Amino acid sequence: MTIEIFGIKACDTMKKARTFLETRGVPHVFHDYKLEGVTAERLAGWAAKVGWEKLLNRSGTTFRKLPDEARADLDEAKAIALMVAQPSMIKRPVLTRGDAILVGFRPEEWERFVG
Repeated sequence: MTIEIFGIKACDTMKKARTFLETRGVPHVFHDYKLEGVTAERLAGWAAKVGWEKLLNRSGTTFRKLPDEARADLDEAKAIALMVAQPSMIKRPVLTRGDAILVGFRPEEWERFVG
């Protein structure tokens, strides 16, 4: 089953994650949000599995620069709309294999995931 990695090419964490896969010879497909975007449907599917709170990168610059009203009263629909509009707000990387998903780069979890 194909492993897909989602993120932004220039992100330092993404570089570490891709190097992790490449040095282990793990075949994968890279999906760059900046070039290919991301759909609300895909984000909703991920949110159903891991929670929108885990997907939304609240510590990133893009989120912190939002006006207070955009950050107020967040719910799943509002968070997904923000992430579609500005994919930099999605925590990176997202790794999928079939229906399985990991969010964030923690090498010990990735070792178990990619086998």
